[in-house]
Amino acid sequence: MFLVILIGAFSTAQGFFSLNNFQAILANNSLLLVLALGQTFVIITGGIDLSTGWVMGLASVTASLVMRQYPLNANLTLVILSGFLTCVVIGLAAGFINGVVISRLKVPPFIATLGMYGIARGFGYILSGGPPVSVNQPGIGQFGNGFVFYFHPKAGWNLFNVPEGISGVDLRNVTSLLPYLIIYFVIALFIVHWVLSKTKFGQHVYAVGGSAMAALRAGIPVNRIITKVYMLSALMAGLAGFLYVMRYSGGVASAGDALNLNSIAAIVVGGASLMGGEGTLVGTLVGTLIIAVIQNGLIILGIDPFYQYVAVGVIIIFAVLIDQLKKQS
Repeated sequence: MFLVILIGAFSTAQGFFSLNNFQAILANNSLLLVLALGQTFVIITGGIDLSTGWVMGLASVTASLVMRQYPLNANLTLVILSGFLTCVVIGLAAGFINGVVISRLKVPPFIATLGMYGIARGFGYILSGGPPVSVNQPGIGQFGNGFVFYFHPKAGWNLFNVPEGISGVDLRNVTSLLPYLIIYFVIALFIVHWVLSKTKFGQHVYAVGGSAMAALRAGIPVNRIITKVYMLSALMAGLAGFLYVMRYSGGVASAGDALNLNSIAAIVVGGASLMGGEGTLVGTLVGTLIIAVIQNGLIILGIDPFYQYVAVGVIIIFAVLIDQLKKQS
């Protein structure tokens, strides 16, 4: 309801209620959405992962360094696959360390992931030297910035590429539909939604969040579930880093710095409880869209962008208050 009200309120602003703007909102927040998907599992168990943003940055830098080793005439599929696998390995390794430290060594999630935050941040800057690491492979940017459909009044519809013969001023008349980034996110959403709602692992995640002691007495391997949850969270951070490379043709250590806390905020706004046991991926999607629509609407209205932080902060507090009132009742 709140999301619909927001869209209605901003629809009077010129340019907001348009297909291009809605596509831009989803594409520009796709990396945040991917981060939030993994973080949702952690929040449901009653934990928190502060390291996702910098794991994303480390993955983007490492993948870029691997991909740039290939010659310019190398097979593009091989280059992309190498970057993808690198991000997966970085994510799983960071998540495994977080999970073991939290579940086996009983270090509080806040402290453990804050430590990984520093480790990933440091290695990201050490490997990159500070500046962004560019990947000079032709065609990389198309996978992160391309669209499925292109339409031009004269040339008609075309899949995956601008219609042949269209260039110069005519490019302004090309209508682009369905960014690749939205496709990537939808695939990730369906997979993790199935894992959370249809598998035994998903049921155990809710059980651990509801009461770890009760879950342990019911025979659920709590430590193993917690480790897997943090591995999944970091894996999604690694995939976000890969998508960053695809979109910007390179990686940077601070790629996910601004997204880390926003992903947690989106989950809370989406109805998840920081106490654990509650939360859905659909709620996370809606929470992310609420934050994205507020930011986009304020920009279109010409309001100072610093007010975005104020608006998002107020909404986070409001969402937590509603959660507390629900528990009291």
